[in-house]
Amino acid sequence: MHSTVSPFTLRPWREGKGYERRVGWRGESAEFGGVTVEAPLRQTTPQVAVSELRGGLLPTASYETRGIHTDVARLPTLNRATLRVGDALVSMTRNRLGATARQRALHLRYGGDRYRLWARDRRSWVLTREADDEDPGVTVAIRGAGRGSRRRLDVTVSGRAGGADLSLALVFAGVDRAALTRGGAVRAGLSRVGGFWAESQY
Repeated sequence: MHSTVSPFTLRPWREGKGYERRVGWRGESAEFGGVTVEAPLRQTTPQVAVSELRGGLLPTASYETRGIHTDVARLPTLNRATLRVGDALVSMTRNRLGATARQRALHLRYGGDRYRLWARDRRSWVLTREADDEDPGVTVAIRGAGRGSRRRLDVTVSGRAGGADLSLALVFAGVDRAALTRGGAVRAGLSRVGGFWAESQY
């Protein structure tokens, strides 16, 4: 089902303390119901970080990163990542050396559809589903605003969206997207060079 989607907002939420603490984002879409992004899920396996989207009429989406870097990362990263919507695996590729935000975009393939996700800045991002012979495509824009307890993610949709479109866009509220920005890409590149140099010294 594809439908016009009214603008809505996600706000930070947390509950519990210590090991039982849960954090993330929550909001309500008039068309698709309640949305919860838990980011990250409580870690039960070493060197694995997972964020999950669920709720309402949206298919559950999970984003998982594996590796030693997850022990120090606050959220799953774009490296060594796996994305699923329902039981289906979503293909992800990106050009780490892209000069512009759109060139650095994350390219996704799910259910025969092609998507592109790019960062406007560290707090805002856009997901587009490419048009085809049967559908003109859709754009889901998420803009971060506010500080501290007043933080929010404002969601606007252009075109008729399906539940999977929203799930794919919103699960990235629980992902470290810094590498899609210019500054993040530069820092990631320097980190890789430093890692190669360190390895060459052994």
